[in-house]
Amino acid sequence: EVGSRGSFEAGAKSLLTRKNAAFTELNIAADPAYREQMYERAGHGTTFPQIFIGTTHVGGCDELYALDRAGKLDAMLAGEKASS
Repeated sequence: EVGSRGSFEAGAKSLLTRKNAAFTELNIAADPAYREQMYERAGHGTTFPQIFIGTTHVGGCDELYALDRAGKLDAMLAGEKASS
């Protein structure tokens, strides 16, 4: 799940697409209620986009790529597919 300002970070979207990961983009520009939901989940002062895998808060695009470089992203995505 991704909270964005309308144009989801191209790099994060590209990575998730390459991983065949389904995701939902919550556009805070189109529905301000999503902004409050993201703040509740990730904390006020948070920048966008914010990425969640299941209930786990990943962070932004940089953190998503760091998980991939560390070899942890595939396991997180597989765990979410298994629980879906």
